[in-house]
Amino acid sequence: MMKPTQKHNQANRHFAMLMSLLVVTQAFLPVQGRIISENERKSYRDRVAAMFHHAYDAYLKYAYPYDELRPLTCDGHDTWGSYSLTLVDALDTLIVMGNHTEFRRIAELLIEKSQDFFDIDINASVFETNIRVVGGLISAHLLSKRSGMILEAGWPCSGPLLRMAETVARKLLPAFDTPTGMPYGTVNLRHGVPQDETTITCTAGVGTFLIEFGTLSRLIGDPIFEKVAMRALRALWEQKSSIGMIGNHIDVATGKWTALDSGIGGGVDSYFEYLVKGSIMFNIPELLEMFREYENVIVNQVKRDDWYMWANMKKGGITIPVFTSLDAYWPGIQCMLGDVEKGMKTIHNFHQVAKQYGFTPEFYNIPKAEVHQQRAGYPLRPELVESAVYLYQATKDPYLLEIGIDLLEAIEHSSRTNCGYATIKDVRDHRLENRMESFFLAETTKYLYLLFDTDNFIHNTGGKGTIIQTPTGECLIDTGAYIFNTEAHPIDMAAVHCCSAQKNEEDRILQEFHNNINLLELLEITEVNGNLIQGKKMRNNKKLLSDKDKKENVESDMNLGSQKSISKEDIRQTEEAKTEKVENTDNSILNNKTFSEFLKIVAPSGMEPEEVEKLFEKYKNGVLFNVKNSTKDESDIHENISNIGEVLNKPVSEELKMQKTRRKQTISLAQQIINLFTKKSKDDTTNLDPPDIHKLYKKMRNYSLNYTYLPKLLHCPALPYHMKLSVMGEMFADEY
Repeated sequence: MMKPTQKHNQANRHFAMLMSLLVVTQAFLPVQGRIISENERKSYRDRVAAMFHHAYDAYLKYAYPYDELRPLTCDGHDTWGSYSLTLVDALDTLIVMGNHTEFRRIAELLIEKSQDFFDIDINASVFETNIRVVGGLISAHLLSKRSGMILEAGWPCSGPLLRMAETVARKLLPAFDTPTGMPYGTVNLRHGVPQDETTITCTAGVGTFLIEFGTLSRLIGDPIFEKVAMRALRALWEQKSSIGMIGNHIDVATGKWTALDSGIGGGVDSYFEYLVKGSIMFNIPELLEMFREYENVIVNQVKRDDWYMWANMKKGGITIPVFTSLDAYWPGIQCMLGDVEKGMKTIHNFHQVAKQYGFTPEFYNIPKAEVHQQRAGYPLRPELVESAVYLYQATKDPYLLEIGIDLLEAIEHSSRTNCGYATIKDVRDHRLENRMESFFLAETTKYLYLLFDTDNFIHNTGGKGTIIQTPTGECLIDTGAYIFNTEAHPIDMAAVHCCSAQKNEEDRILQEFHNNINLLELLEITEVNGNLIQGKKMRNNKKLLSDKDKKENVESDMNLGSQKSISKEDIRQTEEAKTEKVENTDNSILNNKTFSEFLKIVAPSGMEPEEVEKLFEKYKNGVLFNVKNSTKDESDIHENISNIGEVLNKPVSEELKMQKTRRKQTISLAQQIINLFTKKSKDDTTNLDPPDIHKLYKKMRNYSLNYTYLPKLLHCPALPYHMKLSVMGEMFADEY
């Protein structure tokens, strides 16, 4: 009689054989995704959540406080550092899936143990500790507000989880004390770099620190972390070969390469990833330029059709014609850079391998279309579904949902045990290995959930956010500007920016901008003094136009209604009327409802703003065209305005016509500004809805203004949304 594990393995072998027979004939056919209904999508999302909690609960029950769960023997073991790695790594996944109660419980548990949690005499991987622990703690810190935790007054620039991340990161700093600036691969968490530590490390182990270290520097105000991460990135760049390629292992003491095979996969992968993400997150064009140069070489030396192989970094030429499972992150990077079509072609190839075996093997021989004998396992990696998430957000192609469905079904069928989910030891027969890496809960389940949960807060496209008050000023967070580190820990770029020195400088520039700008002067209209917009009437330095100039600047064919004549005396009185300086009184120009109604009558006429101003002054004082005792209804105003064109009939130049068109646009824009600030609340007429500043910004950025100070603040398309909002808010402040 066969044992249960033997039956399980035999069933898995049958499943793998069936998958191969069904899929091998379909490989490389055009993508045809079936439509996934809304109910189906939600059902898959819920199944992923159940998968996560089955594994998470098993870890807590059988493995905690060890690093990882062993799902076949239902116990735990330490792997990367003996600091409850899975617990830290899975923490932000709880927030993504909406389990705020459990997040708060675990966060408080970690905070209680924070003083001695990492004070242990043990050697730890610098790379893994950074991406899993430092990244996980920073992400949890930035997401803690969403969970309902009680926050410190200085959040997001301070907090207990952030201090834990800083503690761990400082323990990693000694690794960077090398002649090249490239870090050692291991540190002792109590004593620093071991005396017998090798100087050989992989490329990814050198170039995968900027997201975590740069974030930490900007949150706490200590530049040391970002500096060492950037120094390491630049050191790798300096060591590229004459044809622009890099190897996969290097000596950090000498800068000499010890492994010359160059590709995009394991040992190199996250270095390329962090060049792209670091350039986006911290606005460092240098990094993107580095990546683009690498990309050109990769296309020429490594890419064959839509496959990426391995080549000699010095001579070029394919040396290892294999696909590695870690290559599958690449379509996501292509998508981030806008190369969506290329990303779709690449992920289709990778998916065909997964369909052939149920999973992507660690190594797949491309020419032979078979698994590499020594690297046939699948340790529940996330990279394929990670790329599917990015591409689905860009395309909404249902084929990408099928990638997630295939992986979900395969894991549930072949990997599930009573105590979690086990590594696939061999994708050809689906034998299991007694290990569940922490990234299964940190990455694989998270990306699967985000693929099916289209309404998740992570997918916010910037249409909404949360305004918070901090010691450094007002900030806008939760706008969806999340960058994932290579362990899938989301970091809110807006929250990081809130604490940065860059924001302090931008605030200074904005204050200076505020002190030097007068919006109404830029728009060539008079300032207002209503209940909603306070201000002073600006001084008009221009001399009043003479009678001759007046006649030259008014179109003869103004379509203004009736042809009633007016006397020369009326015209003289109108043109010689002086505009009085108006202080903060109820009779100022652009005053509340009165002027709004008057403007609706005048604006369509094409009249110049100066004339409108004079007419309104006369209208208010009851002396306009001898109508002091009239009812001042709309018909009277139309009659009086419409006859100005009769006596001022000299044709105007094209230049003056353009000026008139611009002035008409100015009046129209002024009305829009007034409307924004006089929109009544539906529930309470005494309160006002917040004006749609972003909508007005869209109108203004294409408007030809007479900028005299810092125009780039309004025109720069890369300016973050919260900065645009701040700029517009400054422009509408009460005093100038």
